[in-house]
Amino acid sequence: MIQHPLGIAVGFLAPPMLVENHDDISLIGDDLRLMFYIVAGVTTVLVVLVLFFFKAAPPTPPSAAQEATKTPNPLQSSPFLHSIKRLMLNRNYVLLLISYGMNVGVFYAISTLLNQIVLTHYPGHEVDAGRIGVCIVFAGMLGSVACGIVLDKTHRFKETTLAVYIFTMIGMWIYTFTLSVGHISVVYVTSSLLGFFMTGYLPVGFEFAAELTYPEPEGTSTGLLNAAAQVFGITFTMLYSELLNTNGDIVANVTMAVMLLAGSVVTAIIRSDLRRQAAQNPNP
Repeated sequence: MIQHPLGIAVGFLAPPMLVENHDDISLIGDDLRLMFYIVAGVTTVLVVLVLFFFKAAPPTPPSAAQEATKTPNPLQSSPFLHSIKRLMLNRNYVLLLISYGMNVGVFYAISTLLNQIVLTHYPGHEVDAGRIGVCIVFAGMLGSVACGIVLDKTHRFKETTLAVYIFTMIGMWIYTFTLSVGHISVVYVTSSLLGFFMTGYLPVGFEFAAELTYPEPEGTSTGLLNAAAQVFGITFTMLYSELLNTNGDIVANVTMAVMLLAGSVVTAIIRSDLRRQAAQNPNP
């Protein structure tokens, strides 16, 4: 899970460095062209590495629960669409799908328009906007590690998911009302606090989904989570942009904070049905 936020961090940091704020629009076009060539080159190398060096599965199952999924099972041998149907009939998973999509959707909206938000309060700080984005992501990577340790020690998936969600909401409120204090260093701190929990939530949601949907393939359950995140991300980004342009950043950010509040309520409703843990420890 570290590769995903690391790529986002590079996406925040590199564009302001590669695409400078020239007066001549043709020079901006040249910078954009160079950036896209670099992206194309890096992604091509990654595709080649995946094709030739990545294996489909480890030589041995990583856990007893995964080993159990290798045995013949009617659920596992049924078609992909049947698996989708069972997931959509899993009430707890559907609730997680909604709450996960809302959380990550808010993250996508905030990160997409971060440059505009920062420049509204701190004109001429384009590079700082990119660095703040990096701080959000790297703080989230630390949050992912911290949450992983908590999950490994306690196995309290719902409680950890709900706690991270609530702290994300609190971080959003703090971020909202400290943007205009006049000190960009404060924005670095509050954005990092928000990122610690918001980006740190990503692997927590994946692990909780795996628990709720076992023995369904994790690729399917996490794939649907990503799909929900994209849908909410597009919707929230459009809403956030509209509110930002018409009502200002306070209204836009408060709306996102309310969305996180709603997501916290949805998360609280989820029942802690830890199926993978039950398979891992059949005789507790």
